[in-house]
Amino acid sequence: MREILRRSITGVIYVVLLLGAVFLSSDAFDFLFMAFGLACLYEFKRIVRLKGYYIFAAYLTLWWAFIYLVQDSTAVNILMLLTIAVDLALLVFLFSKKPKKFTDLQKFVIAVFYIGGGCIFLTMIPYEENNFAQFLIMGIFILIWVNDTFAYLVGRTLGRTKLYPTVSPKKTIEGSLGGLIFALASAYFMSCYESRLSLTEWMILATVIVIAGSLGDLLESKFKRMAGVKDSGAILPGHGGIWDRLDSLVFAAPFAYLVLNIFSYVS
Repeated sequence: MREILRRSITGVIYVVLLLGAVFLSSDAFDFLFMAFGLACLYEFKRIVRLKGYYIFAAYLTLWWAFIYLVQDSTAVNILMLLTIAVDLALLVFLFSKKPKKFTDLQKFVIAVFYIGGGCIFLTMIPYEENNFAQFLIMGIFILIWVNDTFAYLVGRTLGRTKLYPTVSPKKTIEGSLGGLIFALASAYFMSCYESRLSLTEWMILATVIVIAGSLGDLLESKFKRMAGVKDSGAILPGHGGIWDRLDSLVFAAPFAYLVLNIFSYVS
């Protein structure tokens, strides 16, 4: 009971902080996720045993350049394709049964594009012709939260078939399908309030985010399993680290940005 209360209090504080930054100002949102990115990098660096601190300088340089300086859509698209390429390579690692030992250079590239690129594109999603689309980014957060919550509840109640037991023994196929169904239901309701996307576009976006987010969750679980740790950190009582909270969002962000580009809503 005490653990549930602790998780609930931490979860409420996290959601209030996130939504508070979204509705306070675009700068508050930008700097919150810059800080979240640094925290995720620190936790990733510790788990994969990447030495040195140059990764933080590389991330901050890339983040500052693409959030405030780079206006060329070609450069943004190149970064997006590089980020997605690294993510797809990590999926090969996720489903490979052979043990994998990364070199320091590979760890650096993964950190820059998987985590750094994910946080950058998550920060870029709400911007449309210099307007800050608060309800769009809030909708993406809601899709992830609804999927995570109902995947857990449906899996705990109806789950029988393990999804990927060697990486995440508690996740089930029934839970994953339940999370997707409730996320699609949430997308339907959000289409009534956020008119930038049609109902069909919300449904497509929700499907992409849920699938990519679930893969991102499994990917982080594999990194933790290789390191022999339960959580990426302990900064959030009852929830683990920042990376534990953002694993789905960080992995899904470039794919969501690509989909929104296809819909011609994000520059």
